[in-house]
Amino acid sequence: LDVSTAWYTSGLGAQLTWTLPFALLITLAVFNRFNRSYEEAARDLGASDVGAFRHVVLPIILPSLIGVGLLGFTLSYDEFSRSLLVMGEKNTLPLEIYGMTTNVTSPALYALGTLTTGFSFAVIALALGLGLWIQRRRTRAKQAASGV
Repeated sequence: LDVSTAWYTSGLGAQLTWTLPFALLITLAVFNRFNRSYEEAARDLGASDVGAFRHVVLPIILPSLIGVGLLGFTLSYDEFSRSLLVMGEKNTLPLEIYGMTTNVTSPALYALGTLTTGFSFAVIALALGLGLWIQRRRTRAKQAASGV
């Protein structure tokens, strides 16, 4: 590895070591309650493997994937101790936040908190909007197919 990218891979490895078990547990819980008969029914109706995944499996597991992503972001957001041990001379967001709190609190800290909270809410709103749009589209397609 190039020395200039070694700090990035060590930081990423430390964060994944912390967040991946939580993501795996949530994903296992989602797939544990997943009903495989939906996927089998799609294949019986002529869907390919990719089509069955795209039109059946993905819409069912998408909310949990978004939740796993937000949980991973939240867990790694305040990981000061792991970042301090592996990052060396480079600073990550948790290290910058810790540096902002050791001296006089700067307004930049509050702006950063507002931005990250806004980002999380925007992702949640985008996921909900996308889900509602897909649901309305499917409802219209069903109504058009049934002639209502």
